[in-house]
Amino acid sequence: MARQLEFLIDARFNGKKIREYLKSEAKVSHRMLCILKRTPLGITVNGAHARTVDLLHTGDTLVLTLPNDEVSATPTPTDIPIEILYMDDDLIVVNKQAGLAMHETHNHQGDALSNALAYYLIQRGEPAVFRAVGRLDKGTSGIVVCARNKYCAARLSGQIQKTYFAVADGVFTDSGTIDAPIFRPDPNKTLRAVGENGERAVTHWEAIRTDGKCTLLRIHLETGRTHQIRVHFAHLGAPLVGDDMYGSTDLRLTHQALHCGECLFMHPVSGKALTVTAPMPEDLQRLV
Repeated sequence: MARQLEFLIDARFNGKKIREYLKSEAKVSHRMLCILKRTPLGITVNGAHARTVDLLHTGDTLVLTLPNDEVSATPTPTDIPIEILYMDDDLIVVNKQAGLAMHETHNHQGDALSNALAYYLIQRGEPAVFRAVGRLDKGTSGIVVCARNKYCAARLSGQIQKTYFAVADGVFTDSGTIDAPIFRPDPNKTLRAVGENGERAVTHWEAIRTDGKCTLLRIHLETGRTHQIRVHFAHLGAPLVGDDMYGSTDLRLTHQALHCGECLFMHPVSGKALTVTAPMPEDLQRLV
């Protein structure tokens, strides 16, 4: 069944065009607006078809009917256990395990988070297009927020505040900021490095505790470059524990010690603040 979003028009938009309301208040993108205009009864006011140039009045009920996704866009479903942290008609939030890739690639066919989530939703008889808002590296565990329609995906883009927890192979105290540009030395490899010709990257960190060799850190990102946390701490000579790509092999872990433990954002439809948390996986808990 198509998702419908309902908006009650207040006095601020009395006499204003629907297009103005959708762009300024409902935050509908130009692309989504074009889709709605092509969708039968995609935009209605008080139950009747409406054009974007029509005028609104105080007390009107404006309804957007989002088109259903194409079945061909659904990833191949695979029965992989996943932990659902939050779910409603617009969002589904997953606690991704380390070692699980986000999307299918030539190296990962049928064994990614997209496949696992598709299986979970199809078992419930629900649409299963995968729209992760942001991403986590394969070896990073933690929270992944997924939008269940294009409208919510657009509204959430760049609006999620994430808190990461990492264990660095070095001693850190108090707090600090790493402001160092990141670039890709070889376009055929995923490896990143700090370099003057890179894009600006800013990482804020706070030391939680140290054993004199390694440090548990709380981290917030100001920018979102690929491998940013991993590259920045490797640049300081303190790569994340277990991150063999950036110089720290540790037999206690099969992946880098990095976990997205908290996400804060405004619900794209209700406007309410949501905070979702995920505990560290057992191997990281043992490590710290």
